[in-house]
Formats: sequence, C-alpha cells, structure tokens
Amino acid sequence: MDNGIFYPGKKLYRFSMLLFISLMIFGSYFAYDSIGAIENILIKELGMEQGTIGSLYTAYSVAAIFIVFFGGMLIDKLGTRKASLLFSGLVCVGALVVALANTTWLVFLGRLIFGAGSESLIVAQSTILAKWFKGKELALSFGIALTISRVGTLFSFNTEALISNYFGNYKYALWAAFFLCMASLLSNLVYNAMDKHGEHVLHKEGEAASSDKVVFSDIKLFSKSFWYITLLCVTFYSAIFPFTALSTNMFQDKWGIPDIVTGSGSFFYEACGNFFHMFSTAPGITSIIIFASMCCAPFAGQFVDKIGRRASLMVVGSIIMIPCYLVMAFTHIYPALPMIALGAAFVLVPAAMWPSVPLIVPKEKVGTAFGFITMIQNIGLGLFPYLNGKLREVTHSYTSSMVMFACLGVCGLIFALLLKRATAKDGNILERP
Repeated sequence: MDNGIFYPGKKLYRFSMLLFISLMIFGSYFAYDSIGAIENILIKELGMEQGTIGSLYTAYSVAAIFIVFFGGMLIDKLGTRKASLLFSGLVCVGALVVALANTTWLVFLGRLIFGAGSESLIVAQSTILAKWFKGKELALSFGIALTISRVGTLFSFNTEALISNYFGNYKYALWAAFFLCMASLLSNLVYNAMDKHGEHVLHKEGEAASSDKVVFSDIKLFSKSFWYITLLCVTFYSAIFPFTALSTNMFQDKWGIPDIVTGSGSFFYEACGNFFHMFSTAPGITSIIIFASMCCAPFAGQFVDKIGRRASLMVVGSIIMIPCYLVMAFTHIYPALPMIALGAAFVLVPAAMWPSVPLIVPKEKVGTAFGFITMIQNIGLGLFPYLNGKLREVTHSYTSSMVMFACLGVCGLIFALLLKRATAKDGNILERP
C-alpha cells in the first residue's frame, strides 16, 4: 500500500537514504588522506622519510587486503547493517589510535585498524547501493555517493595543513580526522534505521542477506569482462591514489608552491582562503583531482545511465591519464593544468566502471564481486605508495615515479581496450543505456 511520498518504495526515500549512505564514509575519506595532506609537516616534525609516509598508506591497504576474506563472512553472519556499524567502529578506533600516537609504530597500528574498517565499509556501501538502486538510478547513485564521500578528501587536503599551522601542532589535524569519523558513524546509525524500516515495509530481508555474501569460490564463474574491469581498477587507482598521497611534497619541492595561503583572521576565514586559492597551494593542487570528481561525478553518472558506452568511456579516461604524468615528469608546466586533466579521467573511469559490475555478475554475487575487486585494488594501493616513496628516496627526483604512473596508465588502457572487445562479444551490455 502506498503511504505517501516518503514511502520506502518512493524515489524520495531512496535518495534521502543515499545521503546517509554517502556520509557514512565521509570521515574515512578525510582521515585516509590526512597523512598525505600534512606530509611536509610530518617529515619536519617527526623526521619521517618519504618512504615512511608511503608505507603508512601501504599499512592501510595491507589490512584491507586481508580483512576482505573475513569481512564477507561477517556481513553474512551479522547482516549489512550490523557489519557496517562494526566497520565504522574500526574506522573510529583506528583514527583515534593515530591521533593519540606518539611513536611511528603506533601510527602504523592505527592505520592498520583504520584500513581494516574503511575498505570493508566501502564494499558494504557499494553493495547497499546496488541493492537499492539497481534498475533505477544505479550510476547516478554511485556518482552522488562518490561526490559526497570525496568532499572528505577535498577538505582533508585543504584544511589539515591549515589546522596544524593555525593551532600550532599537527596533532590537531589528526584529532579533526577522528571527530569526522565519529560523525560518519552517526550517519551510519541513521542509514541503519532507514534500511531496517525499508526492508520491513518492502520485505527485502532475504535479498539483502544474499547480495552481501562474499563467496570466493564463485569468482571462477565470472566473465572475462569482470576480470578486465578488475585489472583496470587496480592499475587506474594505483596511478591515482599513491600519486596524490605524496604529491604535496613534490609540488612544494619542484615548483616551490606553499602549503597554505598566508593570511590573518579566524580559522574559518583562512580555511575559505585556502579553498578560494586552491590552485596556489600544494595540498590544494593535489585536491584538484578530487574536486573535479566531486563536482562532476553525479552528472557523469547520470550521463552514463543515459548513453551507456561504459567500456568506451573507460578507454577515453585511460588515454587522458598517460600524458598528464609525462608532462609532470619532464616539464615545469604549472601542475594545475595536468591535474585538471587527471581530474577528468578520474570522473570518467569510476563513473563507468563501478556501475558496470552489477550488470555483468549475477545479483546474488554482487557482494562477492565488489569484495574481490576491493581486495585486488588494495594490493596495488599497498604496493605503489611504497614504491613511490622509495623511488624518490633513491633517485632524489620525481621523474621515475611519474614514469611509473604513466606506465600504469598504459596498462589500464590495454585492459580497457580488452574490456571493450570482450563486451562486444557478450552483446555489448556495457555499451547499452
């Protein structure tokens, strides 16, 4: 029976819930890049090497790789709602340990705990979106979720160095990350209440349990298209996030771009100044990729829903990426320009890639698919921040790192082309609206 415009079967209910589904990982996105945002400060205050900063990202991904094996079982046993709250709790504990840490080893421990919760929470979010929006506004919902979540990254790069400078201690920046993780936990509680009510009204309990179960024996049944998407995912994200994790230091060292805009006034006045002068600060330029994604992802998702052409868009995004890194490797062109182009690639590829997964795997195996892709993705996200930091330490330059990321772009292009050929043989399901 229709009980009005806020009935769980209505669009308004779905999109109201989407807001809280998106906010549940806002804090983890902020905290993930808080280390990279204050990279220069940590190197100065704690005597960390660039390789150590890269290893902190590696610790996050190592935990994420292993937790996927157990996260699926927890989701199956506890259900999506309870499991997501558990993962949100781990995120908060990890952020708290990092904020309290007075040694490098404790920071590593915090990042391990944080990674175990954060990536599992992202897998849960993807499965929740597939459950509520498949056959309706799937790509749009992914785009909106990415936009809201990545506001956390944008704020991290544009406020964390300012928080450290304004309050005179980098610890304040890490505490800010913890409190935002707590705010995301509250959003998860709201989602839990809405999801429970929606399931009760629409009788979706059985569907929720089956779609979230991660069964690795099912992987061998997936098509070639799934494997090409997985390989594209690991190469694409390994070229983006490990680069942004350590790019702030590169922009300051190679181009002499400052960490913050010098000024006077209240904290909020200076924070607004940082945002308005995003193209003039090293962390701000790093966040251009995320800013482009944040602004354009919903429109890109709606565009993909309307025209299809998912495999073709992945090819285009991969092509854009390659010259961006080569320009930063071999020229002194102001980095904001190639970063804008990288932002375009970061809009196109995820907007086409993530909504493609529910289209090529059975409904009851969507959780398995997202879980496996996340695990493989984090192998790259664990390896390449470490390699990035080590290459900079050994070569004392940024050229080799940029060439490495350009090569990852080439690999991504190859997998995107193979995907386009594979989907053509399977009836072009990824190319259809």
